[in-house]
Amino acid sequence: MTDSPAGNLYDLLREHFPADRGRPCIETAEGRIYTYADVEATSGRFARLLAQLGVAAGERVAVQVDKSPEAIFLYLACLRAGGIYLPLNTAYTTSEVAYFLGDAEPRVLVCRPETAAALKPVADDASVAHVLSLDVDGGGSLPAQAAALEPVSGCVSRAAEDTAAILYTSGTTGQPKGAMLSHRNLASNALALHRIWGFRADDVLLHALPIYHTHGLFVATNCVLLNGTAMLFLRKFDANEVIRLLPRATVMMGVPTFYTRLLAHLEFGRAACGNMRLFISGSAPLLEETFHAFEARTGHRILERYGMTETGMNTSNPLDGERRPGTVGLPLPDAEARVTDDTGKSLPVGEIGVLEVRGPNVFSGYWRQPEKTAAEFRADGFFITGDVAKIDGRGYIHIVGRAKDLIISGGLNIYPKEVELHIDGIPGVVESAVIGLDHPDFGEAVAAVVVRAATQPDITAEAIIAHLKGELAGFKIPKRVFFVDELPRNSMGKVQKSLLREQYGRLLTEA
Repeated sequence: MTDSPAGNLYDLLREHFPADRGRPCIETAEGRIYTYADVEATSGRFARLLAQLGVAAGERVAVQVDKSPEAIFLYLACLRAGGIYLPLNTAYTTSEVAYFLGDAEPRVLVCRPETAAALKPVADDASVAHVLSLDVDGGGSLPAQAAALEPVSGCVSRAAEDTAAILYTSGTTGQPKGAMLSHRNLASNALALHRIWGFRADDVLLHALPIYHTHGLFVATNCVLLNGTAMLFLRKFDANEVIRLLPRATVMMGVPTFYTRLLAHLEFGRAACGNMRLFISGSAPLLEETFHAFEARTGHRILERYGMTETGMNTSNPLDGERRPGTVGLPLPDAEARVTDDTGKSLPVGEIGVLEVRGPNVFSGYWRQPEKTAAEFRADGFFITGDVAKIDGRGYIHIVGRAKDLIISGGLNIYPKEVELHIDGIPGVVESAVIGLDHPDFGEAVAAVVVRAATQPDITAEAIIAHLKGELAGFKIPKRVFFVDELPRNSMGKVQKSLLREQYGRLLTEA
């Protein structure tokens, strides 16, 4: 057995499958169990079908389906066929899918049965050769056509630098870009995470994440397959189901909203977590308040890490060292990180700048966009993440925000995270989002969107601003404070500030 991230990722994963292929790999909430023998056989049949449909090395397979064990087998089948896996968010509309199909030009599209009729003409327009279906229960034309086929015995040989998957970024400016992730990118990241998070022979992962995203598909799934153990596989996050299953799990990966929803349940506490050894959080910032509340309730300190579509994971708080709330930890053992100014010059410890990363996990570039790719890399190979950060004296990385969220008011730079931390510390505030809105005099003005605690619904904008005047420079203090019941978030828990800017932009000028 080798831990070299060379060649086809599936070969690496299979080398770590248990010798007894009858051991469980996936157990659904309904109690269906899929063994490692099932993983090999079903992915092998799917790979045989993909090959018959013309999926050769480098051909793309676009997938927009609900979460199911068969969807995992389809991902593995694509690797085995030598294809490039292209997962799509199930929330994407027909017109959005049309863009991805036109850009990626996949050989095959696999979709939900209920969307097949609408997507077929879109696929035809993009010259997609085949449209198959897969439903949440493992039915559809894909498994039906593969059922009688002989599973392939191995997988197509691929070089480590060959593309294994294309994941499209959110496209906050312009059209989404396809990040090309190689077999080496995915393999090196999985090996590093499996090692630093101390996966053990008796670990069971509670998997409640979506699988069209790096977090649920690559981080969670690949770590389990490398470990040769089982995962409890939920179709979506449900706090009651998670609490029911936690006593059978040892590891859970989630987004911050998972943990806040668990804390909202009075019956959630140490008893439910008695068998757990590790809770991991990512995909969005974890509030320090949530970190401390979770520790007080359960005795567990959540391990926060940081990654992105283009790189997989870059940093992690330590398993056995200090997990520092408000930070995303230290660079992974085989990764590098630095904070720079706009020219790429490294900044001293504690200064705020743009975070750049380098390592075997960093993607090879954007699909068919060489100019955009070149613009996002420094000459020495560091990738410009677009995240604003600082590195403290102990090497821990603090994410301050996104560069695109930087507010420039009257020529002065304001980092939203700094203001948010002060607002979130005010009694009666659950959380906040600070945004920049167009202003005729300042260029941009600071505004805050605040969620109030149910116990203190009467806290006012005036009280928040008065509190901040004693803690922040005047130019950082919000000109307006808006109150909402909850902040808009995407499927991975990230606050959608673009929606807030759009919603509240006109209100500032009307004030």
